[in-house]
Amino acid sequence: MPKISVFGGGAWGKALHLAFSKTNHCSIVSRKNLGIESQISSQVAQESEFFIVAIASSALHSWLATSPLPANSKILVASKGIAQGQFVSEIFESFYPQSKLCFLAGPSFAKEVQDSLPCALNIHSKEIHYAKEWLQLFPNFIKPYACNDVIGGEIGGAYKNVIAIASGICEGMKLGNNARSSLVARGLVEMTRFGKYFGAKDSTFLGLSGAGDLFLTANSMLSRNFRVGIGLASGKSLMAVLEEIGEVAEGVKTSKEIYLMSQKYGIYTPIAQEVALIIDGKSPKQSLNDLMKS
Repeated sequence: MPKISVFGGGAWGKALHLAFSKTNHCSIVSRKNLGIESQISSQVAQESEFFIVAIASSALHSWLATSPLPANSKILVASKGIAQGQFVSEIFESFYPQSKLCFLAGPSFAKEVQDSLPCALNIHSKEIHYAKEWLQLFPNFIKPYACNDVIGGEIGGAYKNVIAIASGICEGMKLGNNARSSLVARGLVEMTRFGKYFGAKDSTFLGLSGAGDLFLTANSMLSRNFRVGIGLASGKSLMAVLEEIGEVAEGVKTSKEIYLMSQKYGIYTPIAQEVALIIDGKSPKQSLNDLMKS
């Protein structure tokens, strides 16, 4: 039975640990005491054959700088976001250039994965045979597909959190279903435009890693980022909203990263721009007016 170690004790890391434990010998590493027998130290985890990383993107640089993973590890990255102007794949490649890197993407709420509810996900890798090594390790309630568009999968997984915040703001402002549907549709176009600039494929954004993940995250109270938007629209401070949610909402920092990158490279990203500005204190009503004019 393959040995897998999951790094990250947040909701997503715990859900993946539970899922992969159904068909593999799976352990979890976390700085928090999770109170489960399968929690091990990072040193013991080195003995595993496969590694899953579910660390918040904002903490990846510092975590990888002290990570003890073997140089040629088989790594499935479940982290989503952009940090310090770098995509997650760029961050990993700078620390583990010899490893067999794959990236998980697609519609997958942690709670539903933890409850073993069915879903389909993509495993992206620049070397498709690396992705195929993971296919047989998934439990039977997850249908995995091997894909080679790493940057497209990453951008879909990161950008959808930003559009989900915007969708939550729409919901919180009671703008109606027409407005929210229009916003999400334009968000998909914006995400695709941003991805194409960096070499992503159009088809990726029409599949699980793009539209699939976006439609899920931008339309449910299970989405932390959607709830961030609702909270901001109600006039709460960002700090109060995040404290209420109690988990990392990746879209908060990702919106600022996308805004900075779009300014740097001249990419038209009006929704991400307004989300970043709202997080910095701009009135949602003013953002709505500006979006309607842009």
